[in-house]
Amino acid sequence: MKKIIHLAENGTRFNFWCDGCQEVHSINNTWNFNNDFKKPTFSPSILVQGTSKNSPTYFRCHSFIENGQIRYLDDCTHKLAGQTIDLKPF
Repeated sequence: MKKIIHLAENGTRFNFWCDGCQEVHSINNTWNFNNDFKKPTFSPSILVQGTSKNSPTYFRCHSFIENGQIRYLDDCTHKLAGQTIDLKPF
């Protein structure tokens, strides 16, 4: 099984692929992490919002990563709001 979370080169952030936004999101390394790169769990929730190259209009992506899955909360502005899916290999 491949890693689905990647520690950034500077060691201060974890990166993962977000299927909802179709881009990489980052988590500060101060989040609680179970140290499992294949079935990660982070807390608290992850909130990414603003604009990006993939979304020139305002977007909101709010989720929990639990046991290798990403649970998108209902306040997300993308098509996966309210769904839980497996994280993809990074």
